Amino acid sequence: MAVTIYHNPRCSKSRQALQLLRGRGIEPEIVEYLKTPPSADEIEALLARLGTGPRALLRVKEAAYREAGMADEGLSRRALIDLMAANPVVIERPIVVSGDRAALGRPPENVLSIL
Repeated sequence: MAVTIYHNPRCSKSRQALQLLRGRGIEPEIVEYLKTPPSADEIEALLARLGTGPRALLRVKEAAYREAGMADEGLSRRALIDLMAANPVVIERPIVVSGDRAALGRPPENVLSIL
């Protein structure tokens, strides 16, 4: 089973989710999304796998969230996703993908639901 984790090594929840996967014998593909940001289309695909909208993945306390005007409820879905792609620090993490399913690892145990 191919598993991918959108990971930030500085985030404790992300490190815990990675450790949880490895503890189950799964060595995922690691995408350090701050170094290799997902495109808008990739974010759209992640949202589809997660079954949620873009606002569910926003880190609203990040300065980039405010600076980019993401709190504006009038933004279209695509505009918000484009802003997420341009400012990946606002994307909640970790996101773990397995096949056509994904889970947000907050808490890290959430990823077990897709394995």
